[in-house]
Amino acid sequence: MTPDQVKLVQDSFKLVEPIAPQAAELFYGRLFEIAPKVRSLFPNDMSQQKMKLMSMIGTAVNNLHQVEKIIPAVQDLGRKHVGYGVTAEQYKPVGEALIWTLEKGLGDAFTPDVKAAWVTTYQTLEKVMTDAASEVAPPPAVTQKKGFFARMFG
Repeated sequence: MTPDQVKLVQDSFKLVEPIAPQAAELFYGRLFEIAPKVRSLFPNDMSQQKMKLMSMIGTAVNNLHQVEKIIPAVQDLGRKHVGYGVTAEQYKPVGEALIWTLEKGLGDAFTPDVKAAWVTTYQTLEKVMTDAASEVAPPPAVTQKKGFFARMFG
């Protein structure tokens, strides 16, 4: 990422912060619309998840100018997502939902240069997360517990 891209992302996110709850609502609404299978990865009550999303994005954006400081946390996040059942393929609709949300939330301020900067930012963080996730074994498939007789005689 160039310094200009970092500035575009940081400046545009300042416009999102005042509408963070609405942005989170837009994001998850869009994500579940384009990737309905990921809905099962989230709790029924999304209020905490929405706050976590906006906090995480804010932390990442505010530290883009010193990206080396956030890389370990982004890697940890990628590793944790493996335990939640997230696959590498599921990052694509997340990126699509993020860009769509920014477009809706920023309106005319979402210029082609701002969009390109956000796409580069997301792709950079996605790569860090998926690279870290690839180092972790996926969780074992959930197996149905057998009843007493099946365990004894099956």
